[in-house]
Amino acid sequence: MKRNRPFSLAFVLILLSLVVSACAGSGQAGGNGGHVKMAPLDDMPAEVRAAPIPVREAYQFAVANPEITSSIPCYCGCGAMGHTSNYACYVAGQDPQGRIAYDNHALGCSICVDITQDAMRLAGEGKSAEAIFGYIDATYARYGPSNMQQ
Repeated sequence: MKRNRPFSLAFVLILLSLVVSACAGSGQAGGNGGHVKMAPLDDMPAEVRAAPIPVREAYQFAVANPEITSSIPCYCGCGAMGHTSNYACYVAGQDPQGRIAYDNHALGCSICVDITQDAMRLAGEGKSAEAIFGYIDATYARYGPSNMQQ
């Protein structure tokens, strides 16, 4: 029995398009239930756009949610660099027009990214900033000193 090639090819293409559209992002992180704000990746520097997905997502989340990331510490030792929160691992500052100056530190620091990924997950679960801080502090304090003044 001969297969109907046009039908098989059409079926495969339709199936593939359904899978791709189901996995497509909507400006929100896929790994956290899609319930948190994410900054557009197109606005990020080339180094961030070329980074692994967890790093890109961490930058997107940090920039879009400064009320969360600036209220949680980092424990990688970056306080010695002048960082005062997890937010500072991603953002060095803003100019008077509001353009963000990115910090490249988190591109190479898995602790920064892990902290932000946990914050992103917890925010997606609806946790408060205080609950996120408590979880981050309890989980990461063993890695080094907090970069936030206590």
